[in-house]
Amino acid sequence: MVNTNPTMTILFCIHSLYNPGGMERVLLNKVSWLLSHPEHGPFRIIVVTTDQKSRPTFYPFPEEVEFIDLEINYSDDNGKGFVAKTLGYLRRRRAHRKALTALLMEKRPDVTDCFYPGECSFVPGIKDGSRKVLELHQSKLFHLQYNRNGLMGLADKWRTHTDDRLVRRFDRFVVLTGEDARMWGEIPTMRVIPNAAVINESGPISECTAKRVIAVGRLDYQKSFDRLIDAWRIVHEEAPDWRLDIFGQGEWYDRLTRQIRDNHLEDSCYINAPTDNILDEYASSSMIVMSSHYEGFGMVLAEGMACGLPAISFDIKCGPSEIIRDGIDGFIVPDGDIPALARAILRLIGDEGLRKEMGHAARDVVSRFSPESVTEKWVALYDELLNRDA
Repeated sequence: MVNTNPTMTILFCIHSLYNPGGMERVLLNKVSWLLSHPEHGPFRIIVVTTDQKSRPTFYPFPEEVEFIDLEINYSDDNGKGFVAKTLGYLRRRRAHRKALTALLMEKRPDVTDCFYPGECSFVPGIKDGSRKVLELHQSKLFHLQYNRNGLMGLADKWRTHTDDRLVRRFDRFVVLTGEDARMWGEIPTMRVIPNAAVINESGPISECTAKRVIAVGRLDYQKSFDRLIDAWRIVHEEAPDWRLDIFGQGEWYDRLTRQIRDNHLEDSCYINAPTDNILDEYASSSMIVMSSHYEGFGMVLAEGMACGLPAISFDIKCGPSEIIRDGIDGFIVPDGDIPALARAILRLIGDEGLRKEMGHAARDVVSRFSPESVTEKWVALYDELLNRDA
């Protein structure tokens, strides 16, 4: 059948694309699939950033994507005190709203798709004619999970309270898991669409024989690799010939490096720079471990499992319990229970047959979170908003 639909212009708003983060990967996966499947569109893709500062994107995007940076540079206020940071944010937000309004009026996209938080406080009020979509790649309670005190803690509580009203202003509000949707309650415009995981369809699959554990993510409070290193200290005592490789960058690099040194783990625990070839790293490992305090989804779990790795995670909100089938393709342990995390790792280390069995079962994640199955849900959502036949 010939596609008679006009070109659909989708404008994505995101902070920046120079880091190897999860949202950056999500956007790459989505636009790559949309542009390679014109029979569902065709699509014109515009990506608008605020803090790119002329830096190249970490991941290679299709050349058809139009990039525009508004040069707002919120990150220039990082590290300032509460008052200075708040005043700077308000000033930059005014400039952001003015610049984005002018751009939307010029480009006239069919859909404006925003990544929370960004411009979500004001974009529904811009009358450019586009349908407004908000993507939340955290959970409803993620502000509170920083456990901050003082003025920042009060700000976290206030933002959690006001988010409920804010998300209802969008034409569609998208969360990643059913667990998170239940916390939000009844919102007619809310939809659940998980992240798509990059699938290593033609590349190597783990044989689960390498004496190597892998973890991937930003080196910060959220990913909490300090908890994983604490567990690894226990693991190393019983399995000194195994190694842990953490791939990531971030503000906790020095802290985690000191922790490794103080626990005399330099010969078995390593922090590696991010790589754009992470699928091969999964394939040369025997399990993937997540030690985060909180997640919106946990895309690295799905990606590692797609490469044949059994997965282990704390039981956190949200994502792992909807990705890992406990006892079938991995283990979920009580949040914060360091000895339990170590025991789960040691159980897989000590039983190669179980590792291989769980790794084989983990491959089933491909059918649940493939780019095709996930992006088709996005196409259906965009078609629904524009009253187009899917």
